[in-house]
Amino acid sequence: QLQLVESGGGLVQPGGSLRLSCAASGFTLDYYAIGWIRQAPGKEREGVSCITSDGSTYYSDSVKGRFTISRDNAKNTVYLQMNSLKPEETAVYYCAASNTGYCPVTADFSSWGQGTQVTVSS
Repeated sequence: QLQLVESGGGLVQPGGSLRLSCAASGFTLDYYAIGWIRQAPGKEREGVSCITSDGSTYYSDSVKGRFTISRDNAKNTVYLQMNSLKPEETAVYYCAASNTGYCPVTADFSSWGQGTQVTVSS
């Protein structure tokens, strides 16, 4: 059974860093695109970053230059390194998979993890 599990969330001060992990089980990540999507309370889901099966990366304008997405196919895991975090980035962060290998719009990811909470506060 295809499963995604996020980890690495927590409480961090403004300007701090966190690295999120998205571990896959039940399938091989090699042929999937993996995206990171966040949702803050009372707000719509927002696509943050995505990496295709061939390693192309995409970022929202709000995180470009501060976040880095990467994949380790040997570990069947995708990472999101987040630097210079801001309070307004407090949200539940989800990873999601697309079996097309390409990054779709947020609603078209086929499999989702349960999310990990990121809180940016002093």
